[in-house]
Amino acid sequence: MSSAGDDLFAAVPRGEGAAEGPASRVQTVRELTRRIEGQLSGLGRVSVEGEISRITRAASGHLYFDLKDLDAKLACTIWKSQVASAARFELREGLQVVAHGKLDVYAPRGTYSLNVQRLEPAGIGALLAELERRKQELKQRGWFDRKRPIPAFPRRIGVATSRDGAAFQDFLRTRTLRWPLYPVLLAHTPVQGAGAAAEIARALGRLDQAGVDVIVLCRGGGSLEDLWAFNEPAVAEALWNSRTPVVSGVGHETDVTLADLVADRRAHTPTDAAQVVIPDRAALVEELLTARDHLARAVDLALEERGQRLSRAAGSRVLRDPRTLVGMRRERLGRLSSSLGARAARRLSQGEQRVFAATRALERASPAARLAAAAARLQSLRVALAGAAVRLLERRRASTVRAAAQLEALSPLGILARGYSITSRADGGVLLDAAAAAPGEVLSTRLRTGSLISRVEGPAAGER
Repeated sequence: MSSAGDDLFAAVPRGEGAAEGPASRVQTVRELTRRIEGQLSGLGRVSVEGEISRITRAASGHLYFDLKDLDAKLACTIWKSQVASAARFELREGLQVVAHGKLDVYAPRGTYSLNVQRLEPAGIGALLAELERRKQELKQRGWFDRKRPIPAFPRRIGVATSRDGAAFQDFLRTRTLRWPLYPVLLAHTPVQGAGAAAEIARALGRLDQAGVDVIVLCRGGGSLEDLWAFNEPAVAEALWNSRTPVVSGVGHETDVTLADLVADRRAHTPTDAAQVVIPDRAALVEELLTARDHLARAVDLALEERGQRLSRAAGSRVLRDPRTLVGMRRERLGRLSSSLGARAARRLSQGEQRVFAATRALERASPAARLAAAAARLQSLRVALAGAAVRLLERRRASTVRAAAQLEALSPLGILARGYSITSRADGGVLLDAAAAAPGEVLSTRLRTGSLISRVEGPAAGER
């Protein structure tokens, strides 16, 4: 605050000769106060730690006190409209707290004070950090995920709280309103202070062993320190190990403890917890009365309908004259007989058609018919084969004649017939050159008709 004070009064002339400067203008008290107020407003929201002293509760409902430390004091004000939300724990002399708010100037007295918007015990930050750490640890274990159903009509309700606390009285008051004398079993336990967490855990265990259908863990509102027992691991573990579903109604709606998160159902207040587990007898009675009226109306309608049916039956011609029923049955029997005869005739006709079709199919598929068809086909194939053979022979004969003519034209015999001859040696080789014949060599000459044997005398004249 010393630096802020220096800034506030930096423009005020100091020392001799200051009146000679441009800042020496004389200000009114109001002007200076407004300047100071403006400077204080510029600080915005501040947080101040100190010891509470001189607590005063005004008749108007406003709360005044001082925050002090070794060598300084700060006046503080909590307006009536903010007392309930700003101070959620009992204020007492000497309590070390942290005040959050804005500075204000009270011009008539020339003083400044802190308008407190929220108070918390000193060290609350460490508690919040520890609470957040425990939340993360239990969340990783999955202890916040189990939410078992709460029985709609529990045979007996277990309540773990202090028998002297307002929470239990609120629970009983709500029970009186919803269902007087509904079975409740109380497990008394301290809900605040040293050792409270272990006692709460034992109370939950006793109720779990007592055979109740649902357990309510409740306590009235308070500061974070007052409710800290419900943030202890022992209570969370007892809730997790409980075989009986648990409803937690700790503090007010804005108070959220580890017990609320581990429990199967969280109620905003003890009263709300009672409304969760205790059936509303008046609503149930009203519902039963409504159901009774609906049932009575349904019975009346059913009886009325049965009466109308009985009246119609009483006026029925069949009941007046039983012979009518026999006639109706005889008539119906005649219709059925005619219908049966027509159906039998149709079925018989259909059967005959199927038999005829089967006979035709059988005839077509009989061996004799198949053999006759095969014989006819064989005869047809025989005729076709004979014709094909004749045609083939004719084609082959014509081809042979042409080949014979060609062969005849090229045959050596044909050449001999034209006057030529073939001379060959004794070894059968054909003599082509007269010079190749040796004198005295025997040659064979073939003519058109017959052959000649000759001996070579020598080459003819003129060929030597």
